[in-house]
Amino acid sequence: MLYLSRLRLQPRHRDVQKDLSNCHALHSRILSAFPLLPTPSSPRAEMGVLYRLEEAGRFPTVIVQSRLEPDWSRLPEGYLAFPAECKRVDDKYSRINQGDRFIFRLRANPTRRIARGNTEQAERWRGKRVELQREEDQIDWLIRKGDQHGFKLLSITVRQQAVPNLRVLPNNKTHGWRRDAGGNRRLTFGSVQFEGVLEVTDRESFMQALEQGVGSGKAFGFGLLSIAPGAQPPDEGDAP
Repeated sequence: MLYLSRLRLQPRHRDVQKDLSNCHALHSRILSAFPLLPTPSSPRAEMGVLYRLEEAGRFPTVIVQSRLEPDWSRLPEGYLAFPAECKRVDDKYSRINQGDRFIFRLRANPTRRIARGNTEQAERWRGKRVELQREEDQIDWLIRKGDQHGFKLLSITVRQQAVPNLRVLPNNKTHGWRRDAGGNRRLTFGSVQFEGVLEVTDRESFMQALEQGVGSGKAFGFGLLSIAPGAQPPDEGDAP
């Protein structure tokens, strides 16, 4: 089973303000709606939890996808501006076929790993992931992910000089703090929102991308691939 939830947050609520300023706190808040599983792996991955924060409009909105049905009544009183919306989408997704076309939205953390043997880079960066900052590199990253995950982008352009079927919207960096054995560790992620039109080229790989997400940073609001029929990207705050 696969569930899609839409949460419209109350921006004046103190806990909402705290969570929106700390991606790790928001991650923990979302997981509070799910049961604690005795699993050696990541509980988020085990339950298939992916989410995306959309801050345009009066009420910040969080789109959450999960394999388990969430219990949003566990959120603090007054946390939501409106009742949570939740629906099953696995039946709709089961009808997807190769060749189908969808508009999509993906908030991603495009990165590349610097080879350990790359002597042109400072030693402290070798073997680590660094964010891709140029739009051309970000689009190339998405094209590679499409090859990996069973979809291709249609009529894309880097500088928006032709048909703008792909929009690359740089977001502010995503920040947070996580406590570990060494104390509080600062978290910083480069954030890009892709919107456009895709075509399914491999159904099995595409279904895996829908269920498991695309790219890194999934615990902190990246990787949820939202799709909807139509010819234009969905409005901000919609849950395709």
